[in-house]
Amino acid sequence: MINNFIDFFLHLDKNLAIITQSYGIFTYLLIFLIIFCETGLVITPFLPGDSLLFAAGALASIPNAMLNVIILFIILSFAAILGDSINYWIGSLVGERVFHEKSRFFKKEHLIRTQKFYEKYGGKTIIIARFIPIIRTFAPFVAGVGKMNYKKFLSYNVIGGILWVGLFTFAGYFFGSLPFVKNNFSLIIVAIIIISILPAIFEYIKHKIKKKL
Repeated sequence: MINNFIDFFLHLDKNLAIITQSYGIFTYLLIFLIIFCETGLVITPFLPGDSLLFAAGALASIPNAMLNVIILFIILSFAAILGDSINYWIGSLVGERVFHEKSRFFKKEHLIRTQKFYEKYGGKTIIIARFIPIIRTFAPFVAGVGKMNYKKFLSYNVIGGILWVGLFTFAGYFFGSLPFVKNNFSLIIVAIIIISILPAIFEYIKHKIKKKL
């Protein structure tokens, strides 16, 4: 089960192509739901974000592809913005009560890590967090917990959502058809995942070092 799950995301180009051939325009809905859940539900931070956007953009670059990069950009930007907004209101209503040490899904450490991000970057965290897995999922929730002004949150949310979706989708569209990228797509996906989580790893290491000092 786990091996199949990992294989699906390491070979997103092939799997998305198969899904698109089988379900046609309903592929838009599937990708929309994944991006929405990855940004909108604190229990699904493990879903693909950056790599899925890149793969979708790459697939749209294929001649006679069923996916259109402009449509992808529009609907996935909406999915990202809507997801963060829902996450904000969940955080506002539920608060910190769901986070405790023994929780399987709501890790207290993720909440603390995101709160430290807010301390360092302020409201811009909503934009910066878009490019960092896990932090991306928890940032809007913490904004809701902290009762950030919603109009201010929404402005950061819209800017961050459009930048994030646009960068990875169009990067996939313009670079995904290059022979080197096509021949090493799995490695590119792994590289995107590793690069995207490096900032969170650095923050974690810095936190551990400070605790020992």
